[in-house]
Amino acid sequence: MELMRHNCGILNNYWYAAALSEQVTPKEPLGRIIMDEMLALWRMPDGSVAAVKDRCLHRNAPLSDGHIADNCIVCPYHGWTFNQGGSCVKVPSEGPNGNPLKKRKLDTFPTVERYGLVWVWMGVDQEPDKEPFPMPYYEDEGWECYYMETEFDNNVTNLVENFMDVPHTVFVHKGWFRDRSVTRVPMKVERTDDSVLVTYDQPYDEIGFTNLILNPKKLPMVHTDKFYMPNTTRVDYAYGENERAFIITSTCTPVSEYETRVFTLICYKLGWFNTVARRLLPWYTRQVIEQDVDIMKIQSRGLKHYKTEEFVSTPADRLHVHIESLRNWAQEGGTKKKPAPKIDNVEFWI
Repeated sequence: MELMRHNCGILNNYWYAAALSEQVTPKEPLGRIIMDEMLALWRMPDGSVAAVKDRCLHRNAPLSDGHIADNCIVCPYHGWTFNQGGSCVKVPSEGPNGNPLKKRKLDTFPTVERYGLVWVWMGVDQEPDKEPFPMPYYEDEGWECYYMETEFDNNVTNLVENFMDVPHTVFVHKGWFRDRSVTRVPMKVERTDDSVLVTYDQPYDEIGFTNLILNPKKLPMVHTDKFYMPNTTRVDYAYGENERAFIITSTCTPVSEYETRVFTLICYKLGWFNTVARRLLPWYTRQVIEQDVDIMKIQSRGLKHYKTEEFVSTPADRLHVHIESLRNWAQEGGTKKKPAPKIDNVEFWI
């Protein structure tokens, strides 16, 4: 079976979030799967993160089920030991000192730590040539932020579309986020070389808890949805002259064809209400995102059964069509003509 990492065009030439910083320690290895590739991660004394293929060279046992000794990872099966560079430094069955097999090496992966996340570069033949996506407002003054980590049974394309999709909110999140109001919504959709940017002309839309927390003064709202290649969405609700704001940034890490791990950064600026929001928002946002987990699993079941992603689209789906065009171009290797920048002005009803 060819791994997704080797069958995804140029989608592997990016940094993907593997874990929250706090999850990677020097005490024990952490196993993660990105693009079908099993990885074992652990923290070195200098604070850097080691990442190697999570498969012992000896009998293929996952190294992440082993332990860390002298800053090296030790296989749970026969004790073969590998250092940060992937070199085998000890084979216990070869004698008291464990005659190493230095010519046998595990594949290693570049890592960086940014914005409270550990990122892994998944490129096969290309070295890192860019930074990870800059998660907005992380640790900025006046903002409160927290992460939610969620596993979805669906692929990255369908997830980023779901995170930016307004019409589904009146059905999937009815009573929690938005109710059906039979309201016309004008929408501007701009496709650039590496993003899809959406602005809605709906300044007095009400978003679930908005009246109580986000917008007690009933200020006009600016709602924008943004997709950034290959896997990140940013949803902004800004009130007045940015007096208050609520921003949801989700970076999606493909695990396998229909499994994705999503790291969602929730940032809010609510003035004195930040203190109360610390207790309320994590619970509320978890309820909403679990509703998306359920609907994405339902969609995935249909996609897997019929083995097709041929969609019928309406004007409300214009942003999805542009997202698919960019991701399909990259999936096909990036050698064909790239989708040209374009601006569409459409409308839909909710």
